Amino acid sequence: MPQPPRLLLPDAPALVAAHGRGTLLTPDGELLELPSAELRRALQGMAPPLLVHGPATARRLDLPRFDASFDLLELFAFCLPARPAAPTARGLALALDLEAPASDAAAAALLPEMATLLLRRLAAGRGLPLNRDAAILAAHLRQAAGWPWAEAVLAALGQPDEAPSLDPYKVWRRLPDWEDPGPAQPPASFDVTPAEARARLGAILGEGAEQRPSQGDYASAAAGAFAPREARGAPHVVLAEAGTGTGKTLGYIAPASLWAERNGAPVWISTYTRNLQRQIDQELGRLYPEPEERRRRVVVRKGRENYLCLLNMEEMLGQATHPDMAVPLGLVARWALATRDGDLMGGDFPGWITELHGPAAIWPLADRRGECIRSACSRYKQCYVEHSIRRARTASLVVANHALVMVQAALGGGDQKASQGQGQGQGQGGEDLRPLRYVFDEGHHLFDAADAAFSAAITGAETAELRRWLLGAEGGRSRARGLRRRIEELAGDIPELTAPMEAALQAARALPGLGWVARLAEAPRDPAPVAAEDMAEAAPALARERPANPAEQFLRAVRRQVLARAAAEEGLYDAECDLHPLGEDIPGAAEALERALKRIEEPLVLLRDRLAARLEDEVEELETGDRIRIETAARGIERRALIPLRAWQAMLRSLREPPPAPGERRTFVDWLALTRREGREVDAGMHRHWLDPTMPFALTVAAPAHGMLVTSATLRDAGLAESPEAAWAAAEARTGASHLPAPAIRAAVPSPFDYAARTRAFVVTDVDKARSGQVAAAMQALFLAAGGGALGLFTAIRRLRESFHRMAPALEARGIPLYAQHVDAMDNATLVDVFRAEEDACLLGTDAMRDGVDVPGRSLRLLVFDRVPWPRPSILHRERRIHLSGGEPKAYDDALARHRLRQAFGRLIRRADDRGVFVLLDRSCPTRLLAGLPEGVPVRRIGLAEAVAETRAFLASP
Repeated sequence: MPQPPRLLLPDAPALVAAHGRGTLLTPDGELLELPSAELRRALQGMAPPLLVHGPATARRLDLPRFDASFDLLELFAFCLPARPAAPTARGLALALDLEAPASDAAAAALLPEMATLLLRRLAAGRGLPLNRDAAILAAHLRQAAGWPWAEAVLAALGQPDEAPSLDPYKVWRRLPDWEDPGPAQPPASFDVTPAEARARLGAILGEGAEQRPSQGDYASAAAGAFAPREARGAPHVVLAEAGTGTGKTLGYIAPASLWAERNGAPVWISTYTRNLQRQIDQELGRLYPEPEERRRRVVVRKGRENYLCLLNMEEMLGQATHPDMAVPLGLVARWALATRDGDLMGGDFPGWITELHGPAAIWPLADRRGECIRSACSRYKQCYVEHSIRRARTASLVVANHALVMVQAALGGGDQKASQGQGQGQGQGGEDLRPLRYVFDEGHHLFDAADAAFSAAITGAETAELRRWLLGAEGGRSRARGLRRRIEELAGDIPELTAPMEAALQAARALPGLGWVARLAEAPRDPAPVAAEDMAEAAPALARERPANPAEQFLRAVRRQVLARAAAEEGLYDAECDLHPLGEDIPGAAEALERALKRIEEPLVLLRDRLAARLEDEVEELETGDRIRIETAARGIERRALIPLRAWQAMLRSLREPPPAPGERRTFVDWLALTRREGREVDAGMHRHWLDPTMPFALTVAAPAHGMLVTSATLRDAGLAESPEAAWAAAEARTGASHLPAPAIRAAVPSPFDYAARTRAFVVTDVDKARSGQVAAAMQALFLAAGGGALGLFTAIRRLRESFHRMAPALEARGIPLYAQHVDAMDNATLVDVFRAEEDACLLGTDAMRDGVDVPGRSLRLLVFDRVPWPRPSILHRERRIHLSGGEPKAYDDALARHRLRQAFGRLIRRADDRGVFVLLDRSCPTRLLAGLPEGVPVRRIGLAEAVAETRAFLASP
């Protein structure tokens, strides 16, 4: 077996970057620490560097992107596909079971060793089925893209017997077909008693496990959600608040798994974040330690847009010969053979591949636009999504997310359909059988998840997307298929089908066409009169001066009203205004658009009905495959086109109704908005949200179920501690339990952690939060005092970026890496992985990032807020604080801010031996907001110097 030499690339320097400076190990073994400008000169004349994450390295050094480099991440993804690793030198070392480097110099020296180890592992596994075509792929990457690692990989694998080809990209040829499990049997209705839940928990933990009485109490309470239902529409609901450290995951897995095994039906466990979805999946390894049994019993389900689409992969094969696409598609092909479930967007696919090669190389591989043709697809039998759907039907536990659960229900996990304002999601509603039992972890997010799922918007982006779904590609590089291509085999030359299809496609031209964004942003003006003889020459200019169709006319009218009435004048951020009173252009434009949408809807209804009629009229003639394709096509027309068309028409019709009186409570909140990105207008439209989104959640998700557990560490508002009944009532309102006929069972289990001993909390009184320089200097001093391991949370992206650029040089000079959301060339999940792996790194993010940060141990020991995270003022929030606050709008804001502070504080202590400091750089913070912090944690208002000293002393103590 060939063994690669230790020094792979004699002429390749190893490079590790910090902010504005880098450490370079030259081919001669000289170690240099240089500022960016000198480093750039030093690299000239050398071979492409050996590094980790080329785009992030270039960004941190403020250098142009490397045209070529020996990126260890690419080699890692090729040699060990579907293996997790944080994209830093330390992260790779940990993934390879090596001692983590303690300095940038040590990291630079380690890079060649890690490359050698990866190649040796590849060589040792050359006989594995996974590596059957690996050498052919490497040869193709050398030929098509000049991949720097190709020679080293071929040295490890040996030269292939076959010529380079695209065969290794055709992964579907090596994937198993799914098998239909047959119709589901009716589930039984046996209950799970509290004693049985405790016993199952004990079995999961095993003998000798740490005894946590609170965990057993929690499991007993959770069992109440698995009692037999007594009345239709009245599920058993348990609201269970479990303090951090209770062990709630295994606490609810115990009764859920027992009920599923006993009754022959799955329990759906739903989370808000992908991070928790992964954690639950890992925890289930304790219940089902054998991999095969675990695969049979546990399924992770996400929306179709998360998975690798094999048809899209096949259609992109032509690009695999292009230098920019060959490598990313090759790495995806390697991963596709090793992945557990084909999840591109948060499963075992390394998110940093997208960062290395750009979203355009990866995102089109997923069905992000609802184009799936289901059984008409030539790769249907190998489809990752279809595999997961069928496995979910026979599994014991399905780990899903709130968004999928709600879209499934809204789009009809049975015969239900979404009505106006009840969502326009592209998920595969109804493909999964409607669950009887739910566990909603991160239950404090149910309100927000329902708000997103059960909403509607007539925007340029939404309507243009429907046009693209109907008409397909009309220019550019889009591979959109369009309705005609999706059903051409079914319609053939049957006039009863082709006629309504063509009518719908013609009517779809009333939706925004290519370039609509540019036309939207043009200043409206009346075209000058044009003589008849000059009309042909003037036509292009006239087309630019007025919208080409009813949808664009409506969008233009929306934009005018927003610009006229929005409070903000600077034009950098999103703007919005109330719908009423309507601007003079809105009624006519809305009526014209409503008629245009009706002209699209009517032939589509006819086409759907005639397709469905074939299933009854041609019972004997149709093959099974044809029946499935017809049913899929009819369902796709309903869900992807007719549901949003009906919602939009209902919204437009409402504009003819009398406006609500001031202060009148409404079912829906409507408003107009203009969306900007980096100060550039990118969209406009009318938005509709439920005033109380837990109402449709209760109706479509909770009421049809038999039992539902809603759990979180922060279900109740701690500010209402003196009124327990009010605190529980608020929790029931935020979770939808108040809309159900049967009262919810309430349970609260305190955290076993000693927060008073393990944490400190400070409000700094001598920093002006309005001065970004002071905020950055204060945060920097605190980060240095902690020695890293700090998370800084901001309520505005602009302030985050300003602070990063002020802080990074000083921190990096002290050996503390600083990473930042909206600055580094990494997505949020990658940044958190890096933060977790780099024990002394610091991370800046927006307040919204806090939920994705679950970092036990020393990697997170300090959390700093730049200011109180008040809810962002908006028309929707204004209406809710008026009508959902019980007459106390201020208290409504307080509760939201208090909850965010409490959630953030909970990030600090994830294990009993963790220590952490919480700091708020907002001296104006009302004391009432700090009631959300754990009991026993005194909050001290002190100056910055004292906060820095106490932070240093507390974190340095054993």
